[in-house]
Amino acid sequence: MAAYLSVALYLGYRVYNNYSEESSVFLLHLVYQVNFGLLVLFLSKAFYIWRQLLLYHKNKFLQIAWDWFELLLAATLLLTIFNFNYTSYIFLPLLALMGFYILFLCTNMKWVAYLTFNNKSRSLVLLGAILLSCYIFFRFFKNTANSPNLVIDYSDVGFLLLAMLFVSLYTLAAFLVSLFSLPTSGVFEQKSEDLLNFQRLSQSIQQGQSEAQVYDMLFESTIKASDANAAWFELIRNGEPQISHLLNIDAPQTTRIRHLLLAYNIQNIDYINNNLSRNPGFRELALPWKSMAILPIKSTKHLSGILYLLKDIEGGFDRETVNVLRTFTSQTMLTIENLRLINESLQNERYKEELKIATQVQESLIPKTFPTDSWFEISTHAVAAKEVGGDFYDFLQLSESRIAIIIGDVSGKGISAAFHMAQMKGIFHGLMQQDMPPSEFMKQANSALSRCLERTSFITSALYIIDYRMKGFMFARAGHCHTLYYNSMMDDVFYFQTEGLGLGIIRDKNYANHIREMYYDYNPEDVMVIYTDGIVEARNKANEEYGEDRLLYMLKQTYHLEAEDIKWAIINDLEDFTGPGNLYDDQTLMVIKFKPAQPKK
Repeated sequence: MAAYLSVALYLGYRVYNNYSEESSVFLLHLVYQVNFGLLVLFLSKAFYIWRQLLLYHKNKFLQIAWDWFELLLAATLLLTIFNFNYTSYIFLPLLALMGFYILFLCTNMKWVAYLTFNNKSRSLVLLGAILLSCYIFFRFFKNTANSPNLVIDYSDVGFLLLAMLFVSLYTLAAFLVSLFSLPTSGVFEQKSEDLLNFQRLSQSIQQGQSEAQVYDMLFESTIKASDANAAWFELIRNGEPQISHLLNIDAPQTTRIRHLLLAYNIQNIDYINNNLSRNPGFRELALPWKSMAILPIKSTKHLSGILYLLKDIEGGFDRETVNVLRTFTSQTMLTIENLRLINESLQNERYKEELKIATQVQESLIPKTFPTDSWFEISTHAVAAKEVGGDFYDFLQLSESRIAIIIGDVSGKGISAAFHMAQMKGIFHGLMQQDMPPSEFMKQANSALSRCLERTSFITSALYIIDYRMKGFMFARAGHCHTLYYNSMMDDVFYFQTEGLGLGIIRDKNYANHIREMYYDYNPEDVMVIYTDGIVEARNKANEEYGEDRLLYMLKQTYHLEAEDIKWAIINDLEDFTGPGNLYDDQTLMVIKFKPAQPKK
């Protein structure tokens, strides 16, 4: 802009002189001084811009060289202030050094490499404008230097000449470098685009992208990197390919190509053919493409997809292009596997959270304390092999002198077991409100569970109704473990060998034929031991079962103790037998000891 204003002023001055009879000295000095100001403005602006670009991605050596150049340039300004003749041979070494510095600085054009093709095109126009501006100023001051009316001449100011020389030479060098690097700009832009796509693929996980988005990015990136004319991508679902992306090719063409590749036994492997027209099979297909690349997206164990690229020229896929494409597919596979690992981790976290909730639900279903009574004492022990077990027990006070106690074992573990436990608890409390006998309860419970249990699930259970006043209890067993009992009057320990079938195994009226009910009068100091199969089927390191006989023996040794002590004696013996940390099934144990004391009236 400063140069063009200078031209406008000079032309205006020439026009005035042509139409005026006498030339105006004042006007000449005015135009000269204004143009000098515009020149200073132009050099300052250009000098500042080139300084910024020259020091782009600088190193220490370049920074030091530039600092010295500015010092030397400032030194030439002192020569002007003190009116020294800068053309004297005394100062020729300084001028030669400045010239060397300017040529050296003109070799630092790193910023040009970062320009795109469009940026370089625009920069050539701007550089040409700067060169033209330099010429305009040089021409103006050269033509007016010999004017006899000019009192002041700035054309011999060394500082300005050196600054103009630097601006002109650096602009010319930048113009030439930009011009000659213009044809190769596309290559650098493609490399930059490839690196950017690699970065996007590697950051897909942090950006929370899905597998589909990663495949979209792969498809677009490989087409740009290879400059393919047609392409399609197949996802492998349950071992079968499914086309997810298509470019300039239809489904029938992909089917014909795939059938031909199968005939050639080319499946799920890297395949490059840069001359399809020489292959008889491809020639018969009459395809418009002459080069083909097949790149599977696979790891050592898993095939995720297959990428097909086609070009309409021979030799379309050179080694460098194929290496870039393979890098894309490898990065994609790595990203996909990482995404799957993250998803699995999230699912595991959700599963753990669900298990935590199921554990809390299970704990809320099992009563923490039993009612205390002078007729009997109860001690319980329950431990789950996993976060959520399948054992449960509960009680319901039917009347002042009668209590119902249930124990059970749900097939399976985990969340489904907790759900079935909740169902069984609801059935127990719902049916026993009617105060029905144990055998009837089992029939009704089997009928209810038959409508909600899966076909593969069942529940074993035993229900006891203890009557204090009658000094007896009745019970029924639905496939649950036999009840261990100590009779104080006979001083005998034995199992109640009663029949019973698990709930949900037979889901019709025939189930009633498999349930038996038993009534038994108890004596003071009698002990009843109720348990789940995790107790008697516990195994030691030698794979030996704890067994009913050892449990019976333990009761013989401990029946005289309190219920709490009997329980711990059995549990301690069980742990001694299995060893520490050798728990493979849920263990529930309930010890009931009848007391001789009479209830208060």
